[in-house]
Amino acid sequence: MSSVADMPPGMVDVQRGLKGVVVAETEIGDVRGAEGFYHYRQYSAVDLAKTRPLEDVWRLLIDGTLPGTPVERTTFSDEVRPLRALPPALASVLPAIARASDPMTGFRTALSFAAAERGCRPVYDLDSSARRADALFIAAVTPTILTALYRLGNGQQPVAPRDDLDYAANYLWMLTGTEPEPRHADAIKHYLISTIDHGFNASTFTARVIASTGADMGACVVGAIGALSGPLHGGAPSRALDLLDEIGTLDHARPIVTNKVLSGERIMGFGHAVYTAEDPRSEMLKEVAQHLGGPLVDLATQVEQTVVAVLADLKPGRHLHANVEFYAGVVMSRCGVPREMFTPTFASSRVIGWTANVIEQARDPKIIRPSARYAGPPAPQPIPLLW
Repeated sequence: MSSVADMPPGMVDVQRGLKGVVVAETEIGDVRGAEGFYHYRQYSAVDLAKTRPLEDVWRLLIDGTLPGTPVERTTFSDEVRPLRALPPALASVLPAIARASDPMTGFRTALSFAAAERGCRPVYDLDSSARRADALFIAAVTPTILTALYRLGNGQQPVAPRDDLDYAANYLWMLTGTEPEPRHADAIKHYLISTIDHGFNASTFTARVIASTGADMGACVVGAIGALSGPLHGGAPSRALDLLDEIGTLDHARPIVTNKVLSGERIMGFGHAVYTAEDPRSEMLKEVAQHLGGPLVDLATQVEQTVVAVLADLKPGRHLHANVEFYAGVVMSRCGVPREMFTPTFASSRVIGWTANVIEQARDPKIIRPSARYAGPPAPQPIPLLW
């Protein structure tokens, strides 16, 4: 295996997973893990989730400012609302996609088709206005695609978006076909805003790497979808809820959690790659869940306390807290979102962050092209003779 000393001049050896490596500058937001704080541009993301509709935050990430007047809010909403509708050609192929895949897998195919039908061109060849237009289209049509795939996969017809509903309420409407309860729409709004962006996570970084090649907006987002689909990234909310199902009742919590910790099994919904303090998203969603109430929420709260206590006993010095996925699954379940739609719901908001990052990355003409340290057999070796 090569050593650092063997590396060519100018190369820097870094931690696995690029941990702690700064690869770009961004104005979109930041995660301050030691403080348990993250923000979108200059505003606390949690405060935005508590005080603003999603459309306001969407405008903040794409255009750089919050609406300052009711007219500005209405103008942006009026711009994105028509983009929600499924293009006819896409609508015609969705049944086949739904039959062949689950919603998250089908999303990659469907969004690629949508971008091709729209005629999305490489961001390298576009001006800022055209990049913005593609970004708004991709983000606006995403929830319609996801909910349509889910319903078609369950033998139901897609539900068209409604102009009188905001993003979160419209999402629940298209998913269930029933008028959402205001408290459920508000809870989902909190969740969606809290997950729009979160630093250079795996999917956002993927989108930016693709954007650095000059590829089109659809290609950038489809690559990010692939990264988000992994269980170590966007797939965790349903797995965290699986833990609650396995525990069932509080008296089973300590023995089950203890066994998992002692066997080295990961406790889904706990710990985070960035936060060493408590995850602010988890704290907010815990409040949202407790406002909704119910046996599942009570169990989740008690299990969280048990997990933290067991980890403190068995892993002293390791301060693991509940992350966003733990209470995200609880909130979505209480609001009627089926488990197979947890990650797609995550994706529906994260697309907004991805597209904002693509726009920002497209302004930098430098391609992202790191190096790898070769660790195979010494080269060159003679080619073996044919037998």
